Amino acid sequence: MNQNQTFEQFLANQVPEISPWNFLINLLLTALLAHLLGRIYSRFGTSLSNKKMFAANFELIAVTTMIIITIVKSSLALSLGLVGALSIVRFRAAIKEPQELAYIFLTIALGLGFGADQRIVTTIGFFFVVGVIWSKDFLKPADAQRSLNFTVMAENALGISLDSIVEAIMPHCKELEMKRLDENKNYLEAAFVAEFNNFNDMNKARAALHGLDDSIQVSFLDQNGII
Repeated sequence: MNQNQTFEQFLANQVPEISPWNFLINLLLTALLAHLLGRIYSRFGTSLSNKKMFAANFELIAVTTMIIITIVKSSLALSLGLVGALSIVRFRAAIKEPQELAYIFLTIALGLGFGADQRIVTTIGFFFVVGVIWSKDFLKPADAQRSLNFTVMAENALGISLDSIVEAIMPHCKELEMKRLDENKNYLEAAFVAEFNNFNDMNKARAALHGLDDSIQVSFLDQNGII
């Protein structure tokens, strides 16, 4: 009985004493670095989704994680309660690209680090990752930023074949790679990735495609752009 009472007292007394000033400082640092991370993601991210809308969640995720860790870090009872709460909550967010998941993990790491009151280590680690992101973009070859995804759609009744589409594009691009082909007796849709030297070459390729027939639909999509 004494052992049970001792264990219950241990759980009851394991409530951390949180300094309001330290908590406020950590809260501000977490929000500041999460906001900076959102700006970095908007600038260097390659996702095709709405990057600004996705980055707007970073501050909320980081601050929420920081508050939770601050509250439960020195309390076994609260930690066990957090495990029980998380076993009930189910997260069904659709992460479409690995890069989005990487930024989410970095956002959570900010909250964990400042919640554990590890300011220096967390700040150094954050800026190191930022440096890696910047250096990868800075050292990227210029040609790597000129790749364009585009789709060509045409009606087969016009007599346009895949070979004629490729022949129209090839003289104006450095490399051409077909990613997808959908075709039936009435319709043809082909998706490509091409590397152009400049905007003029891309415009010539577009004009060559329309030269096959004015009704051809061409859709260009790229996150970094060519202009």
